[in-house]
Amino acid sequence: MTESVDALIVGAGPTGLACGIELERRGVRTAIVEKGCVVNSIYHYPTNMVFFTTPELLEIGGVPMTSLNEKPNRHEALKYYRRVAGYFKLDIRQYEHVDRIEGEDSAFEVHATGRHGAPRLYRTRKIVLATGYYDIPNMLGVPGEELDKVLHYYKEPHPYYDHDVAVVGGQNSAAIAALELHQTGARVTLIHREGEVSSHVKYWIKPNIENRIRTGEIAAHFHSRVIEILPDSIRLATPHGEKTLKNDYVFAMIGYRPDLEFLSGLGIALDPSTRKPRTNPTTLESERPGIYLAGVIVAGMHTNEIFIENGRFHGRQIAEAIAARIECT
Repeated sequence: MTESVDALIVGAGPTGLACGIELERRGVRTAIVEKGCVVNSIYHYPTNMVFFTTPELLEIGGVPMTSLNEKPNRHEALKYYRRVAGYFKLDIRQYEHVDRIEGEDSAFEVHATGRHGAPRLYRTRKIVLATGYYDIPNMLGVPGEELDKVLHYYKEPHPYYDHDVAVVGGQNSAAIAALELHQTGARVTLIHREGEVSSHVKYWIKPNIENRIRTGEIAAHFHSRVIEILPDSIRLATPHGEKTLKNDYVFAMIGYRPDLEFLSGLGIALDPSTRKPRTNPTTLESERPGIYLAGVIVAGMHTNEIFIENGRFHGRQIAEAIAARIECT
């Protein structure tokens, strides 16, 4: 099946939706392709996650977001972004995977595969990549990491009740997972290469995890790393020598990264020192003419520089540039 649009957005996260809204407002016929569901990354967040920010900083399209509490939770965010997508009647193609992009500015061909394996071809004048960074986890790089017991995403604690669980990492995701698993009856060990839990852990989480560690309710090995994962145990390198711990599951909560290889394969240049894609700071157009970058992928490996709160404004920058270019051709 072949379709033609003025602009194609890859990624239906909050930033991708914001781009779609701004483009449609300017009369640019737009489709959004998403390999998962709408705001797929937020859907995969922990079930009980609470955002660090307030509702108004997650808003897009001028649509107010409401929350029962000072800070919205995952469920409220999913409901809000569904409502926004419906309100603006955004043309979102869920469960379509982009395989390759060919052509040039004003004459791109985007080859995709639909949910049931059907090939799709989009002919488009402009492309916006808003693919985020949550799809590729950082790896431990140790023997045994391929075992089914090793997980790079945490959803909820119930399946791990009465099991020996190791949580690797010291940031927000690791702290939240360790606490919820402990509270649900798992025997939890936190393993972190630094000397303490990160100072960036949310202020209402940090004292809790530190107290649980101080009382011994959650075991902790700092200045330590996993060196091997076995079916019923893990081996650690610690300041006191090698240790072997009984283990049923490992949560490797050590972060995620954008698909920079995909960008590089499209001919989008990356700064060799920062790994940030080179973009026009005003328009966010990449060095491959006609392809624009939005959201966290603009920051390359520095994923802590761009969040929903500031990435949502990329839509207006990009839409103004694309609308001006289309009017001139």
